[in-house]
Amino acid sequence: MRTASISRTTAETDISLKLSLDGMGMADISTGCGFLDHMLTLFAKHAHFNLSIACKGDTQVDDHHTVEDVGIALGQALKDALGDLRGVTRFGDCALPMDEALVMAAVDLSGRDALGFAADLPSQKVGTFDTELVKEFFLALTREACITLHLRQLAGENTHHILEAMFKGAARALRQAVTIDPDFQNDIPSTKGTLGGKA
Repeated sequence: MRTASISRTTAETDISLKLSLDGMGMADISTGCGFLDHMLTLFAKHAHFNLSIACKGDTQVDDHHTVEDVGIALGQALKDALGDLRGVTRFGDCALPMDEALVMAAVDLSGRDALGFAADLPSQKVGTFDTELVKEFFLALTREACITLHLRQLAGENTHHILEAMFKGAARALRQAVTIDPDFQNDIPSTKGTLGGKA
């Protein structure tokens, strides 16, 4: 089973996270940030990951530390669960519509962390949530997981719809990328013969 458990405690957050890549999309999310809980629940559903997250953070300040640190923990868990990446499809992409919004998501389990993020968000907040934190979440995720992820808004007028399309699109792209290719189960999908490093 491709699973990982992460416990991460700092002066700002205390996080317990469990991840199974070969799941059924089950989620048990409690971060103290309602919008993030919503996004991670649908992320798990569309990635077909089983994901459990409990986070106690300094949300009396704002949601920044919670959002970023959950991204860090999820990235660490993803990297751990993938192991040496033997047999994975490696690449995934998705054009995800959410009503009037359309987002392109593409991922490479490259072993190199890079985020391409292009969005024109109409609102700075969705409810009480600072929308700029979505980029911080994906930066932390890609850095810790050592993956390349591109998220590009192609259309959209409603900020909630745009951000939801990003999380769903990233999930669908990751679902493809982490899938084991039955014809190449013992192969590393790279001419280098390795993935997961900086080379």
